[in-house]
Order: sequence, then structure tokens, then C-alpha cells
Amino acid sequence: MEMVKFNGWDCIRLSNGIVEVLVTRSVGPRIIRYGFVGGENVLCEIPGEQGTSGEDTWVNRGGHRLWIAPEGPEFSYEPDNVPYAEATAISGGVHTRQEPGPLTGVQKEMDIVLDPATGFVKIHHRLTNCGKAPIRLALWTVNVMGPNGREIIPLPPKAPHSPSTLLPNQKFALWSYSDFADPRWTWGSRYLFLRQDPSMHSNQKLGLLNKFGWLGYERAGMLFVMKFPYHDGAEYPDYGCNCETFTNADFTELESIGPLTTLAPGEFVEQDDEWKLYRDFAPCADENDVAARVVPLV
Repeated sequence: MEMVKFNGWDCIRLSNGIVEVLVTRSVGPRIIRYGFVGGENVLCEIPGEQGTSGEDTWVNRGGHRLWIAPEGPEFSYEPDNVPYAEATAISGGVHTRQEPGPLTGVQKEMDIVLDPATGFVKIHHRLTNCGKAPIRLALWTVNVMGPNGREIIPLPPKAPHSPSTLLPNQKFALWSYSDFADPRWTWGSRYLFLRQDPSMHSNQKLGLLNKFGWLGYERAGMLFVMKFPYHDGAEYPDYGCNCETFTNADFTELESIGPLTTLAPGEFVEQDDEWKLYRDFAPCADENDVAARVVPLV
């Protein structure tokens, strides 16, 4: 763990000589960079939002963040534009802690740990209700990925229509601006692909119940894999989604969502996400390629 300057901010740098993870200290926190040493960032650094601080309203900035679902102007968009309370070295990484939000009373913490021998990262997230009244929420992790990439979303296995397949096996949530005529979507039988395109300025979003617990993103000769939990029988927000994705002209977001939970004062909810990063990875040509090359890495 060392302090460095990056994009105008004070940042914490974790590195094992293979990959590096940069965590903003001046704002957020955001994991603003994840990439191989000397290589490209797989995460997005949103132009015009780097190196600034002290804004009155919430600013995306890019990278990875811990958020609160269901999405709303108070819970989700509480500003975090100043240095946060604590950044402490832990074994293999750093512990970050924000003060409880003045609007929500929720405290956010992340333990970011880098494996010493690979490019793998484990992020332990925690939301604590530090207020005086119960709060119903879900833990929400958001990865803002860099431009010109393609997301891979696994779909449930197919089976012929029969007496044993009369009930649905997949949930989707759509927004008012979700449009499957958009050419950035490619529907396969086993995987759904979403392409980030800087020339397309409309927004797209999709939510789903992802029992496989992973998403992939191909970008700049790299494959990024995020893994997250699925809890059978849990109540999830947004019509039952534990996974969502969003894209616009600047980035694509890969998002995981935990179960809806009512937190009494002093109670907390936790979730572990895992990241993997592979280099010299040619984009998959088709679904068979995904099954042969991506799934074994997951």
C-alpha cells in the first residue's frame, strides 16, 4: 500500500507487480484503476470528472463504487466528494470507511484485497445503519467499465417444452428506455452480449436474476470477470434482480445487488465480490467460444 497521485487525486496504490489497483483517497472512495502494470485500465475514467472534488451533487467519476438500492435520489445519489474517514492497511490490501451519510445515516466500508500471485481481487462490502430508525435497502456494487468493450451475461440453460418445463426459469426487469431493437444488444441462446459504443448516446439498462453469479467484460485485449453471490429464495429489488447492467456513450456498468434487508439501527449487511483479470485475450467470436474460453476462467 502506497500513496500516489493519479488523475489529480491522492490515491492508494496496491500492486503485486502483476496488476495494480488504485483507490481514490481525495473523494469517494472509488477503485478508479484496475489493470496490468504498465497496461490499460479496464475501468472507466470518465472525462471531465477526474481530479475534481467538493461538488455539491453526486459525481460518477467511473471505477468501482459501493451504492444503495433500490435506486433513488436520496439513498443512491448522496454526495461523496470529499476525503473519507479512514483508509487503513490490512493484510494484502486496504480497509476504507466513510462517515455515515448525512441523508441516509448509512456507513459504507470496503476491504479491498489483492492476491499476491495473480491478478485477482476480493472486495468485501459492508453497509451499516448508523441512524435512529430502521432502513430497508439492498447492498449494490457498481463497476463502471471502460469504453469500446463488450459485456457477456450468462443465460439459463435451454430445454425443450415439456411437462417438466411449464414454468419460467428467468426474470428480467426493463426500464422505460430499455430497447432490444438497439444494435448494442446481441441475444444468443446461452449468453447475452452488450456492446459499449461511444457513437450511441441513448441509454440502455437491463436487470435479471443471475443464478450463475458472474459477468464478463472484454476490453483492450483483456477479459474482466466479476463474481458475486446468489441467494436462493431471497427477495431482491427491481422485480427480483441480483444483477443489472447499464450502458451509454461513455461506459458500461456491471452491477451486483444483494437481497432486500431491513436494518435496525446498528445492524449491517455484507457482500463479497471477486474480480479476475486476464490479458492477451482475443474477443470471443461466438457463444461456443465463450463456453470454451471464458467459462473455465470463471
